[in-house]
Amino acid sequence: MPIPFGTSIPFIELLGCELQVFENGRSEITLAPKPEHLNAFAVVHGGVLMTLHDVTMAAAARSATDGLGAITIEMKTSFMRAAKAPLRAEGRLIHRTKSMAFTEATIFDAEGVACSHATGTFKYVPGWGAHAAPVSQVPTD
Repeated sequence: MPIPFGTSIPFIELLGCELQVFENGRSEITLAPKPEHLNAFAVVHGGVLMTLHDVTMAAAARSATDGLGAITIEMKTSFMRAAKAPLRAEGRLIHRTKSMAFTEATIFDAEGVACSHATGTFKYVPGWGAHAAPVSQVPTD
């Protein structure tokens, strides 16, 4: 049964991502891609995979905090094979400082085979969900 993300993330809701694990620097998100998520080769579009990596790594980073948000600073993705539905992404917080999180995530297909892998760096920001600061107040330094 999915876990609430803790706030509304319209784009993630549109894609149909479901949070399954959110604890101790770990996250798992599942996605059952729809026809509109596919590319011309009838496999999941790379942009969908990158979004799934991004939200999975951010969730892993956030799961080790007490209410901090996480903003993507950089992300590198390696595509290893065509991704076919359904998908499961596993994220892990590798290291964190007071203001930064270093993460990784792997997306697996229905057979449990890794399709893509990503690493990412995130900046922690105060507030999350209903307590989030307005964009104009998010620190940029």
